[in-house]
Amino acid sequence: MSENEGKPIGRRVVLSMLGLGAAGIAAAPVLQGGWQKLLDADPVGVTGLLPNSGGFRYFSVAASVPVKNEGNYRLTIDGLVDRPRTFTLADLATLPQRRVVHDVQCTDGWKVENAAFTGVPLSALLDAVGVKTQARAVRFTCFDGVYTESLTLDQARRPDVLAALKLGDQPLTHERGGPCRLYVAPMYFYKSAKWLSGITVTDRVQQGYWEDYGYDVDGWL
Repeated sequence: MSENEGKPIGRRVVLSMLGLGAAGIAAAPVLQGGWQKLLDADPVGVTGLLPNSGGFRYFSVAASVPVKNEGNYRLTIDGLVDRPRTFTLADLATLPQRRVVHDVQCTDGWKVENAAFTGVPLSALLDAVGVKTQARAVRFTCFDGVYTESLTLDQARRPDVLAALKLGDQPLTHERGGPCRLYVAPMYFYKSAKWLSGITVTDRVQQGYWEDYGYDVDGWL
């Protein structure tokens, strides 16, 4: 693991956070904007039990995550493919784009209705590199150096699975998993790996990060 890759951490529940102004925030809507910023800035998810205004929450399983941009972002596709390739953000932007509007649901209980993600259909990326006949699944790695996920090849080719570049018509921010993340609309949000850096076509499904802790490999909503 390079010095730029984060070290893995688990979910830590800090009980003292539960009383940190929660009652006052619930009683004062004018503070909700600042409260959401606090939730977004939480790197380890300890605010997951606190009330928020219904938006996305930031969570990482790494102690730190490098920030990538148009100059240094790369997405590598390899494994059981005919033409392994590395894509820049500019490369991804030239490919056909699809917009998918769907509710986002996290296993922590929070939900964002009608979230609009736009990006390259994963099927288009697989077609661009040519998938070998023995392929059965796809494994995803992330530039946090820790997180992984997998889909079957049939799941990966669904029209509502994207290498997403935008959320709500704006480029994906680092906090939302940008500049490129996996988006698997019909599954729980842990399947939509943030900070996507690698796509490896494999002959079998390999459990992802949270599946090793007992989460369902097929995380259908």
